Amino acid sequence: MKAIKFHKTGGPEVMQYEDITLDAPGPGEVRLRHTAIGVNYLDTYYRSGAYPLPLPSGLGSEAAGVVEAVGEGVTTLKVGDRVAYGAGPIGSYSQARNMPANRLSKLPDTISDETAAAMMLKGMTVRYLLRETYKVKAGETILWHAVAGGVGLIAVQWAKHLGVRVIGTTSPEKAALAKSMGCDEVINYTSENVAERVRELTDGKGVPVVYDGVGQATLNASLDSLSPFGLLVNFGSASGPVTGFDTGILAAKGSLYLTRPGLNTYVDSDEALQANVADLFDVVGSGAVRIEVNQTYPLADAVKAHQDLEGRKTTGSTILLP
Repeated sequence: MKAIKFHKTGGPEVMQYEDITLDAPGPGEVRLRHTAIGVNYLDTYYRSGAYPLPLPSGLGSEAAGVVEAVGEGVTTLKVGDRVAYGAGPIGSYSQARNMPANRLSKLPDTISDETAAAMMLKGMTVRYLLRETYKVKAGETILWHAVAGGVGLIAVQWAKHLGVRVIGTTSPEKAALAKSMGCDEVINYTSENVAERVRELTDGKGVPVVYDGVGQATLNASLDSLSPFGLLVNFGSASGPVTGFDTGILAAKGSLYLTRPGLNTYVDSDEALQANVADLFDVVGSGAVRIEVNQTYPLADAVKAHQDLEGRKTTGSTILLP
């Protein structure tokens, strides 16, 4: 079997395409042959060392595949089942692996393997952000940064499905894509003052929630876009983590709230995981949310995939094919 491993942290070039051996699945596990693997910005945090891992390590948190063997005690899955995951142990950049059966979800016939690999982590993230971290309501206006990325394109469609008005930020090259997915207003973050435009678009009120996966670079604009008692949801750090933050700013800008959530907390129990996935399968299966797989690379070309991702050359979702 082949897998991507890295023995030291750094840029994309630290990833290596290596031979691995795979034992029989243990109790509670299944052996999964991957058919498609999702690529996420989160993967770059682990690879760079921003999120430390014991080394050497595999990479990747989501994929789709077919069950090839079942370990002792597994009753929920059988050989031949199509499954997917988005919150599993790290190591999805591989041709096959052993996985805890309770962290896998059976795929419905309406969702292809490629779509599933592209949507699981990102879609599960959108679900907890929109339905749990801040439960958006029909008629509200929200601000979503990097709206043309993989998470952003799912989020704008899901939010529109819920009756929400979406203001998004992106580059001029990606504005048309964001609008084609339903984004009501697109702000060009390279040339416009984001907070000023948000105020203009909301009659000076601001928005009740900002979803920010960018981090340090957008912090001030996010805070200045909020209405009093508004919530800044900093769920990612594409520009670097927020550091040296003075909490007194929250009081000065309108008794604001700031949270830094993570998917694993929201799907810690098996019941929470499957409830999240059921909602995701429902909106995708119904056609309310369309998954855009705009880049596909061979697993062996994971270095190129990361270079393009960090170089802002990608839109929508990216997958690797084993």
